[in-house]
Parts: sequence; structure tokens; C-alpha cells
Amino acid sequence: LTLLAAAPFFWANDLNLSSRDYANGAKRFKAVSNKVSPSLKAAFKESNLKWGSPVYLRAFKKERQLEVWVKNGQKYQLFRTYPIAGASGSLGPKKRQGDRQVPEGFYYVPQSRMKPDSRYHLAFNIGYPNKFDLAHQRTGDFIMVHGSRFSIGCLAMTDAKIEEIYTLCQAALTNGQKYFRIHLFPFKMNDQNMALHQNSPHYPFWQNLQTGYQWFQTRKTPPNVTVKDKRYHFSPIQ
Repeated sequence: LTLLAAAPFFWANDLNLSSRDYANGAKRFKAVSNKVSPSLKAAFKESNLKWGSPVYLRAFKKERQLEVWVKNGQKYQLFRTYPIAGASGSLGPKKRQGDRQVPEGFYYVPQSRMKPDSRYHLAFNIGYPNKFDLAHQRTGDFIMVHGSRFSIGCLAMTDAKIEEIYTLCQAALTNGQKYFRIHLFPFKMNDQNMALHQNSPHYPFWQNLQTGYQWFQTRKTPPNVTVKDKRYHFSPIQ
């Protein structure tokens, strides 16, 4: 669930589209891509990155940051860090519908979860609840990363920033990435931050998340994530 976003006619005018064309997700995204791709491609070239390379996203609730990493050779390189404009709730996982929490865990987005016709300009569904969430009887749905500045349970990135993020992700999917991973953490899970939260009731869960966090920190490539015995397990991507 999300709060009201800006009026669609504003977006349509910004993209030089009629309201009818703006309502068409394909036409909307094409206009967005034409608008932001030239500057993004120039930034890729400056960073020695190849347009359409696989992407990986990490979000940190406490720091209110979303990172976009791009594959360069065998490892991923940080491209940009975007401030999260709107998110509700507190540290800790989403457990039930209506608790206003942003999930924490390991999710992925295939083409079918991209929403160019979103009420919030552009959006993608992270896939909550995943197998881990279901094993713990967690409920809720339609958790998105989207435009606007306001959100309940989702991550609002502003309209301008979601245009860039969405375009980067769509370029990777179009170029053959079957899905991109998005990993959501309560905070940057280094040992110092973990020690600060060792008395939290969420600490055992966060220890499990930290293993996945450290995997990427060490290797600069995300892990393959599976669920067994109600815990996340990590292995190399084959």
C-alpha cells in the first residue's frame, strides 16, 4: 500500500505524452528511456561499464540508501547510491499485512514484476513474500520500489530517481538477465553495527542476513540464496 503520488498529468507533460499515451506502460517507459538513457549511457562509459550488463540492488533501511551495482567482468561494481525518499516502519522484518514494515531479506525481480504502468510512475515488485517469509507465516503483498516520495511498506525513490533505476534494470533484463536480485537489509551489517543491535529480538534473524551481506562484501558477487529449515542458505551462483 502506498500514499498518493503526483498527478499523472504532470508526468505526462514532463514526458511530452498525452494522458492516454502515458496510461500505456510501454509508451510511458519508452518516453522515460529516451529521456534518461543518454546520460546513463555516458555515465556507464565513464565508469567502463557495458550498457545492458546484469545489475544487483541492495537497500539499507537505517541509512535510507539503495545501491545499484553493475556486473563488470566476474564481479559487480557500484554504479550509484540513491537516497530512499520514503519508507515506513522500523528496523525489523515485515511479518503481516498492514504492519507498515518494509521487508528484510533476499528477493528477485523477473520481467513479469516490472510495472511501467504503475500508479506511482514506474515500479517493480520485489516478490514479497518469498519462500523464507512463507515458511515463517508472514503475510502481505505488492511490495514495490516505485516513484513518489511517500510509501507505506514500499520504497519510494522519487519520480526522477525511479526513472534511472527502472531504466538500468530494464536494460539488463532486455539484454538477457533473467531476473535481478534485490537484497534488503536493516542496516549495513558490519560487525560494529551488529554489536549495536545484539540485544534486539531480531538479532538471530539478522545474523542469518549478515551471512548473505558478508558474502557480497567479500566476493563482490551476490550469492545464490535458498531456504532450508526456515533459514537462508548461500552458495555460489552456477
